[in-house]
Amino acid sequence: MTEAVLDKTRRRIRRRRRIRGKIVGAADRPRLSVYRSNRGIFAQLVDDERGGTVASVSWIEPDLRALGRMDQARRAGELLAERAKGAGLEQCVFDRAGYKYHGRVKALAEGARSGGLAF
Repeated sequence: MTEAVLDKTRRRIRRRRRIRGKIVGAADRPRLSVYRSNRGIFAQLVDDERGGTVASVSWIEPDLRALGRMDQARRAGELLAERAKGAGLEQCVFDRAGYKYHGRVKALAEGARSGGLAF
């Protein structure tokens, strides 16, 4: 790997740690954690008090696999909101994990909001 790539990764991890120090997911308001890879996007609602996942969504699910990246992220947010409502949740804390609030991360957040999840 080149030095620039390592520096970019280190900067993102530093931002992620700083963000995680400030936000905590609870049972009534879990943390919506996002992971973005080159191939797809993953998101989960995490209850940090209990240490478990309430609901999750992954780009490899059949509904999302055939979509383009931006549509995939938006639909993933909507699916996560549906699953959260099924678990009796309507609010969460958004954890962008050091990624910029732009592109697929923003599309996932907007999809979750349009699905009825508030943060």
